[in-house]
Amino acid sequence: MRTRTGWRRALLGALASLTATIGLTAGLSAPAAAAAGTPAAVTKYSHSSEAGDWIGQGGEVAYTPATADFTVSGDLETLTVRIENENDWWTVDLAAPRGEKLHPGVYRGAERAPFRTGRAPGLDVGGESRGCNEVYGQFSVNQIEADATGAVTVLDATYTQRCEAADAPVLKGAVKYRAYPLSFTYASEPGDYPGQGRTGTHTGATSLFSLQGWGEGGLQYGVSGKRETWSALLVPPAGETFEAGRTYRTERGNGPGTAGLDVSGFGGCNTSEGTLAITRLARGDDGAVTAFAATFVQHCEGAEPALRGTIRYYA
Repeated sequence: MRTRTGWRRALLGALASLTATIGLTAGLSAPAAAAAGTPAAVTKYSHSSEAGDWIGQGGEVAYTPATADFTVSGDLETLTVRIENENDWWTVDLAAPRGEKLHPGVYRGAERAPFRTGRAPGLDVGGESRGCNEVYGQFSVNQIEADATGAVTVLDATYTQRCEAADAPVLKGAVKYRAYPLSFTYASEPGDYPGQGRTGTHTGATSLFSLQGWGEGGLQYGVSGKRETWSALLVPPAGETFEAGRTYRTERGNGPGTAGLDVSGFGGCNTSEGTLAITRLARGDDGAVTAFAATFVQHCEGAEPALRGTIRYYA
């Protein structure tokens, strides 16, 4: 049985079989292509380096299981991700403050992981025989999970690292290991009431997400974080069920041939029209949606200004 940090999720059915296919070994080979619409776990690493940064030498790299081997060692207190192929190798060390465990959140004031002091979290990114003597940085954990032995089985994190001085050139990177995307982004045009002309991004490091059934085949999606609360009520056309790969015409309430879409944030709509494009969808053995990804466009009260967004719930 898995021990989880962050939010509880039940990825049954298609996702469970996918996890079994991937396995829980330390190494990871390129996964088989997922069936259309079925979420697939993501493993990848990338970084970009400013001119003068000792570690990245001012360059950029990007790896997937097709181009490098990924291994994760350690536990929820301190872990190392190693990415290597015949020509390159990189390591990312992340550590919680001493006596604590890593969980979704933002870790500021990071020091070099093996030598962190006091309550500082630890970070140490190196490779190609280059490393920092001192680290100044921070990292964000969007997702992290461990199995019953304490071994880390899922990771989604980003980092910012500077070597030797707080104002040194920066190395920025992102590492994912068997993680399912989880985020909400929105862009509101001036005059749009629910979004108030703002833009925003919510990830697991800052926000909580929920997805539950509503009525006959509908979904209630929620986001809370960064002093914002968002809600999206999504209902398929009357007599239908949602399908991945389809784009639906929407109004605030559903009807024959029309899906229901009602997204509210800083305000809500009395009436609306727009579109909803479902890109990923997985159901459990009981038929309930367990993972979902979609994009939407919503116009309130027949007005021109739009609210556009992307929903990623473990898909």
